[in-house]
Amino acid sequence: MSKKLTIEQIQQQAEKLGIETAALQAIHEVECRGSGFNPDNTPVILFERHVMRQRLIANKRDFDLRIMLIERPDLCNKSSGAYGLYSAQHGRLAAAAEYHRESALESCSWGIGQVMGYHWQFLGYTSLQAFINAMYKDEASQLDAMCRYITVNNLVNALKSKDWKAFALGYNGKSYAKNNYDIKLANAYKKFAEGS
Repeated sequence: MSKKLTIEQIQQQAEKLGIETAALQAIHEVECRGSGFNPDNTPVILFERHVMRQRLIANKRDFDLRIMLIERPDLCNKSSGAYGLYSAQHGRLAAAAEYHRESALESCSWGIGQVMGYHWQFLGYTSLQAFINAMYKDEASQLDAMCRYITVNNLVNALKSKDWKAFALGYNGKSYAKNNYDIKLANAYKKFAEGS
């Protein structure tokens, strides 16, 4: 069975949100760079070292935090960045998980929507592991996580009105303009809307 997302699955999710299919296609294209999975069938992730620090604090793992700051500042740091290659992300996750698995899994953005792991409870998953299992299952499950994130963050109306700046701010945070995220979304939407 294929893990690839179909246009029908995108249409179903768009209908559930009450938005145009082209709007959801635009987010999918801009966020996932083509696939939710790596060639080895692992989900596409990005390990965030500054989030690892935050999650260790939130999970009350003070000892692990102190050790990681000394031993692995590349994996646990106050500053973001130093991501390395996309192909290295699962190795970074595995190394961080040796200190604290839950915090490490919560410190990655996952799949086609690049949804942060620490949102699992907020998005209605029964456990962190249930969220991770969904990310490994298929792109349709990854799309579902993205749509849950859009819903719980009240971004549906921004998509309905094609307010790409408001959506970009709510989905990617204040630094969205640095990467022209809103412009990329508007251009992708235009392409899909005209093509359908």
